[in-house]
Parts: sequence; structure tokens; C-alpha cells
Amino acid sequence: MIFRDDSAFAQELDRNDPLAGFRSRFHIPTGADGNPLTYLCGHSLGLQPKTVRGHIEQELKDWERLGVEGHFQAKYPWLSYHELLTEQTARLVGALPSEVVVMNSLTTNLHLMMISFYRPSGKRTKILIEPVPFPSDRYAIESQVKLHNGDPRRDILELQPRPGETSIRQDDIEGLIRKERDTLALIMMGGVNYYSGQVFDMERIARVGQEQGCVVGFDLAHAAGNIPMKLHEWDVDFAVWCSYKYLCGGPGTIAGCFVHERHGSRSDIPRLAGWWGNDKATRFRMGPEFVPIPGAEGWQLSNPPIFQLAALRASTEIFDEAGMDAIRAKSELLTGYLEFMLGACKCDFTILTPLEPSNRGAQLSIMITGNGATVYRNLMQQGILCDWREPNVIRVAPCPLYNTFADVHRLVRIFGTVLK
Repeated sequence: MIFRDDSAFAQELDRNDPLAGFRSRFHIPTGADGNPLTYLCGHSLGLQPKTVRGHIEQELKDWERLGVEGHFQAKYPWLSYHELLTEQTARLVGALPSEVVVMNSLTTNLHLMMISFYRPSGKRTKILIEPVPFPSDRYAIESQVKLHNGDPRRDILELQPRPGETSIRQDDIEGLIRKERDTLALIMMGGVNYYSGQVFDMERIARVGQEQGCVVGFDLAHAAGNIPMKLHEWDVDFAVWCSYKYLCGGPGTIAGCFVHERHGSRSDIPRLAGWWGNDKATRFRMGPEFVPIPGAEGWQLSNPPIFQLAALRASTEIFDEAGMDAIRAKSELLTGYLEFMLGACKCDFTILTPLEPSNRGAQLSIMITGNGATVYRNLMQQGILCDWREPNVIRVAPCPLYNTFADVHRLVRIFGTVLK
């Protein structure tokens, strides 16, 4: 598409947007003057769907009316409530229903998966990670290495971009995997890098990694609800994600987990067990023997928080209705328009995110030359909510379900003025 930088063009794009109606289904934060803010922070916390309140109030009413019997007699019985999200979650990440489960928090799920799938042996002790992984991932990976008496300085390989570049080339990823084929035990990368917004080719990484005898897992915190995925078809071993960013499940809400079906019934995989992962037919007999549920559900630990599930259910219903292909199509158009507008303002900054739309998510990371923190504060003061990352990066995430092209136009107009 040939873009223009006038406001009339942004309004035209919004009029022709097939997803435009979804914006009205979210609460848009307002400023002190009562006007809607330009919210471009969905990579950190997605906005609240308007149906969340009704979903949670239903469970509050059932708790009030039924007490413990709500597990069996609620309108949506709590005993099986998480199963209401299974089909939508499977479609969201491209999996079989048996391969996904909504449970725990992201880092908890990451630890559970690494207990099962990081099994260093002999010379195979290393874990390959992306450049600048989210800190919680690094902490978890380092602690797992130490749990096996390894040395993080030796056993963690961090990919690095070439000099003068900000993204990792796919050839370099595959080259390092092949080079370290005899020492790699696990490839554990983000599907989308939180800092740069780069989308990694998970299908090729999984194929090449497994050809070298590695287990391949992904953190999809910035991929779930952001890009279409086909985890089952791509043959990924496992994946984890949170649900409060692009998925709009609410602050700190329950997370998700994928385990490929070929691992779902294996008895030789070690795991940390809990009663909610036990065979459903015998769970309430409270016996001493743990019999895991086949599939991803067998990694559950405890009965899940129903109010969090209710909030996430409201969101996944919207994502399922919109469809990830349509969401992705608008996302590429939004970031393309944002990139064009930034270029038109002719200011001193660098875009860290890949310029090829298919290689980035709904995000552009802008490195500011000079006092970027002041630029960020000025944006905030003028009703632009984005994200600041030390030492000099502003992350902007135009989310397709509730952001508009007019949002992008307003951001860049104010950004250019502030920067100049």
C-alpha cells in the first residue's frame, strides 16, 4: 500500500478497516480531561474487554449462592471451567486440544517444562537463547542450569546480531545450532523478542534443532495473540505463554502451556506433579499414586483461579471471533503505516525492529538519540501511553483489535514535535 502522512488518510484507513468494530468491545483508558488516551502498550498489558465484568460477576454470584457446590452446580462448573478455554486456545496457537492447557503463570510453566525437557547428559548440557531475552526467562534458565550442577557461563549460549545490526539472521541461528549440535540439549527462545519485536521463524528453528538432536521450546509471551502459529504442525516440543499482554486477559492472569502430543503420554518424562494433573476419574479418591492425565493437562498442579479464567475466557472469545489471520493482516498494515509515518517526520532515531513486516510483531522499538526518557515523559503528558526500556528505547505496540490508524497518526505527530 502507498501511504500518505495526512490525517484524512488515517481516517480513510479506519473507515475501511474490517476489524474496526472490535475497538468498541474494549474499555479505552481516559486521561484527566476525560478524553480517551492513545494506548499503545498492549505488549505490556492489553486492554479490558467489556464482557469481562459479566463473566466474573457470574462466578461471584455462583460462589455467593452455592459455596463449594459451585464446583459442580455453577452455571459453568468450576471443576471443568478451564476446559471452556481449550478449543479457543488450541486454535490460537495452532495445536490439538489435547496439547494445550491454561494453568499457572508463565515462569512457573517454564520451570515445569524445563524440569521435563531440559535433561543435560554427557557433552549435551547447553541451552541456546535469543539475544536480550526477557529477564525472567534468563533467571529461570540460569536456575535450571544450576539445578543440574551446570555453569551458566558455559552452558547458556546467547545469540548475537552481527556488528551494526539489531536483529538476528535466520542463517546465523541455524549455523550456531549446527555448530553446537553435539553440546546443545535445549533450544529455548521467544517466539517474538520482547525488546526488539523480532519474530523468529519457529518452524525452521524447530526443524533444524530437532535434526541436531535438540529439544525445542518457545516462550510465546509476545507471540500469543500477536502472530498466527501452528505449533503442532511445526513439531515444536513445548511452549509457554502469558495471557495479559496481547491476549488481554488482565493483569497477572493465568498463563498457557503447549506440549506436543508425542510427549503427552510418555511415562519416561520426569515432571513435577500436582493433584490437578492426576487422572480425572480417580482425582477425588485422594489416592497415593499419581496417574497423569494424557496430554498437556497432565502437567497441571493445582485447581485454577476461576476469576482469572473467567476474564481470560471473555478475551479468548473475542480473539476466536476475529481470527488470528485477520488480526495479523491489520497488524502488518498498522506497523507498516507507523514505520512510514516515523520516516516522514525526519527526526534523529533508529528503529530496532525488523523493517520487513513479516519479521516483526505488532511493535516497533525506537532507539532515541539523546534524552529518550524526556521524550517518553512528554509523550505520556500528552496522553500517549507506550513503553520505556532502559537505556534509550521506546516500544510502541499498535494492537489490531483496539488501536486505530488515527492512533498511529497522533502518536507520530506528537512524537515528531517532541523530538524536534
